[in-house]
Amino acid sequence: MSKLGRISALFAVSVLLSACSLFGGGKDKELQPAELLEFDETLQVRKVWDAKVGGGSEALRLALQPAGDGSRIYAASYDGNITAFDPASGKRVWRVDSKLPLSAGPAVGSNLVIVGGSGGELICLSATDGTERWRIKLSGEVLATPVIKDDSVAVYTIDGTLRVLSTFDGAERWSLDQSLPPLTLRGSAAPVIVGTTVIAGFDNGRLVASNLLTGNGEWEAVLSPPSGRSDLERLADIDGNITAVGQDIYASGYNGRLASLAAESGQVLWAREISTYTGVSADWNNLYVAVDTGEIVALGRRNGSEVWRNDALLRREPTLPVPFDTAVVVGDFDGYVHFFSNLDGEPVARKRVGKGMVSGAPVVIGGTLYVQSESGVLAAFAVPDRDTKAVSGGTD
Repeated sequence: MSKLGRISALFAVSVLLSACSLFGGGKDKELQPAELLEFDETLQVRKVWDAKVGGGSEALRLALQPAGDGSRIYAASYDGNITAFDPASGKRVWRVDSKLPLSAGPAVGSNLVIVGGSGGELICLSATDGTERWRIKLSGEVLATPVIKDDSVAVYTIDGTLRVLSTFDGAERWSLDQSLPPLTLRGSAAPVIVGTTVIAGFDNGRLVASNLLTGNGEWEAVLSPPSGRSDLERLADIDGNITAVGQDIYASGYNGRLASLAAESGQVLWAREISTYTGVSADWNNLYVAVDTGEIVALGRRNGSEVWRNDALLRREPTLPVPFDTAVVVGDFDGYVHFFSNLDGEPVARKRVGKGMVSGAPVVIGGTLYVQSESGVLAAFAVPDRDTKAVSGGTD
C-alpha cells in the first residue's frame, strides 16, 4: 500500500473506531458514552487561570499538550500559534504565529521550544523570546511530541520513521524505520530517552532501543504481536505514552499487552493482557491505564497486579491518566477533567476546561495541573493548600 493510501486507511480506522465507541449505531444506549453521575467532591481543586491558545483542531486527535521549563508554560494550537505563559498568572509572555497547522508539541529543553506540523514540518524556537531558529520538512505528519536531550531532538513521524536531529540546525544525525502494517490507528508514541538510549514504539507492535548518539541498535522487543485474520484484528500499534521509572520501561499496545521491560536489555520483566491506545503513566507505586473501552485501571508497578478499576468513563474517550497530588487525572471527549483517588479509584473531583475533547494528556508541572482542550483553551488547576504561589489571572 502506498504511503498516502496507508495514511488514508489510518485516518479511516480512527474515525471508524471513534464512531463505534461514541455512537454504536446511534440507538443502543449501552454503546453510548457513559453519563456523568453526581458525587460528593472530597478533593478541593480550583482553576487558577485559563487562557486562549488559538484555534481548535476539529477533533483531529492531535498531540498538542502543554510543556514547561520551570519558568514558563508553553502551548501550541492547531491554527499555528505557539505561546509562552507565566505559570503563576497565565499572562502571555510571547506568542508566535507559525502560519502552519500544528499537530504535536511543544517539546521544551536546552532553552528551545520545538513543535511538529500536520504537513511534516518541525519548527524550533528560542524559549526566551520565540525567535525562530530553524524549520525543516520531514517525511510525514508529526503526531507525537518530540523529545529534546542536550543537543539532540528525537522525533517520530506517522510514516513509521524515528529520526534524531541536531538542535542547532535540524540536521539529521540518523534515522530508523520499520515496515508498517496495511492498517494502523491514527497516532504515534513519543520516544523516551533513558541516559544515552532512545526507545521508540512502532505500529508493528515492536519496541526498539537505539543509541541516541550513533543510532546503533541496542535491543528490540515484540510488545504486541499482530494476531487475527483481518487487518482490523491485527492492529498492534504502540501509539500511547511510554513511561520510564528509573531503569524500568512501561509500554502498552492496542489489541495487545502492557509490559515492564529492563531499559538496558529489553528483557520483559512482566506482562499482562490489556489493550490501550493512550499508553501508561506511573508514580512510584502504581501504573495507570485507560483501557480502550474507557475503564481506568491502576496496576502495581512491580508485578502488574490490579489495584483498582473504575468504569465511570466508558466510551468517553479518556486521555492518558496522569498522577496529580493524591489523585489520578483523566480528560474526556467533552472537555471534562476527572479526578480519581489514587488509592481506590473513587471519584474525588470534576472540572471542565471547555467544550471539545481534551487534547493530548493533562500535564503536571511544578505541582500545578495544566490541561489543554482541542478547542484551544489552556487551563491551570491546583489544590488550594498547595498552590500558594499561584494567583488568579490569565489572558486571551
